[in-house]
Amino acid sequence: MNIDSALAEAMAIDGALGVALVDYESGMSLGFAGGGQALDLEVAGAANTEVVRAKLRALAALSLDETIEDILITLGGQYHLIRPLASGRGPFFLYLALDRSRGNLALARHGLKRIEAELAV
Repeated sequence: MNIDSALAEAMAIDGALGVALVDYESGMSLGFAGGGQALDLEVAGAANTEVVRAKLRALAALSLDETIEDILITLGGQYHLIRPLASGRGPFFLYLALDRSRGNLALARHGLKRIEAELAV
C-alpha cells in the first residue's frame, strides 16, 4: 500500500481527525490527511518526533530489548496515537488524531496496526 492509500485508510477510521506519516529523525511529514486550523498536522508531527525520540532514549537507558508498538496521548476530547513502523522500515511513524466521542480506541489501534503492516515506504 502506498502512502496516499495508507493515509486515506487511516482517515476512514471512525473519529479520525487527521493522520500523518512522519520521519522521526528529521521531523518532516512524508504526507498527511485531514487536520485543519484546529490541528496542524505538520506541526503536530514534528513535535511528536520528540515524543518518539524520548521513548527510544528511555528504552536504551533501561537496556530494554523492546520495540514500541504504539504511544497513546490522551487529551480531554482526543486520542493521539503514534505508531512507529516496524524495525528495518526506516525512521517513520504514523500519527493519528482521533475524536474521543466518535472513535473507538481499540479499533483505531487495530486499524493503524494493519495499515502499518501493509504500508510500503
